[in-house]
This record gives sequence, C-alpha cells and structure tokens, in this order.
Amino acid sequence: MKLRSNCPLNIFLDLVGDKWSLLIIRDIFMGANTYSQFLKSPEKIASNLLVDRLKKLQSYGILNVIADKQDSKIKHYYLTEKGIDLYPILAEMMNWTQKYIKVDFHSLSEEMLSEIKQLEAPKHSENYRKKYRVKLEKLLTENQ
Repeated sequence: MKLRSNCPLNIFLDLVGDKWSLLIIRDIFMGANTYSQFLKSPEKIASNLLVDRLKKLQSYGILNVIADKQDSKIKHYYLTEKGIDLYPILAEMMNWTQKYIKVDFHSLSEEMLSEIKQLEAPKHSENYRKKYRVKLEKLLTENQ
C-alpha cells in the first residue's frame, strides 16, 4: 500500500475511512457475513462498491473469508483480530453521534447506545468483542 503520508490518522483513513468500509465492519459485528446480507443493509451499497470494499478490507488484513461447508458458492466474511480491534472506535463514533445529533436511531443502535452508556464505552467494547469472538469461533467451526 502506498501511503500519502506517515500520519497515523491519514493511514487509518486510507484503510477504513470511507463510509462503506465502516458500514461493512459494523454489519459484520451486527451478524451479517455474506455478500447477500451486506446488500440488504439499509444504506443500500451498490454491488460494485461492495465487491471493491470486501477485497480491500481483505487485502488490508481486516477481514477474511471462509466458504460455507454446505454450499461452497456462499462465502462468509469475518473480522480478523485487526478488524475486531476497530470496535472501540465504532462505539466512540456512535457515542459522539448520540451526543451531538438529535434523531431517532434504529432500535439496534438504541440498544447498543444504552449498553455503552450503562457499562461505559471501554467495558462495553471489551464485552462486545468477546461476544463477537464467540460467534466467530462458531462460524469457523461450522464451516471447517
């Protein structure tokens, strides 16, 4: 990867700073893991953009893919440790949005924001990453 600068924030933004990459990562945390599930996201990503972002995130080591054991045409995308470690950043971005933007959020977002507030963001992030790792282990076990 060619870097525009050696600024850590710039590098981060080059890797995952576009909205589609962050939404794909969010969707994986929320349980989506196949191409067709990503296409059903309420933000309506175009198929060409989805393919591009999945390839990029995979090339950056943020996500990986495994074929479905029952149907090899179905690919399950999952976060690597590098990807899982992005969760605290997503949680803080949600916190910021709730603090400054007054709208009615999606019910799943409301649940998550409530848990972030109750536990505080660091504890919530730790719990959420543990839950994701359990789901990931199940996915990998089922498809090996």
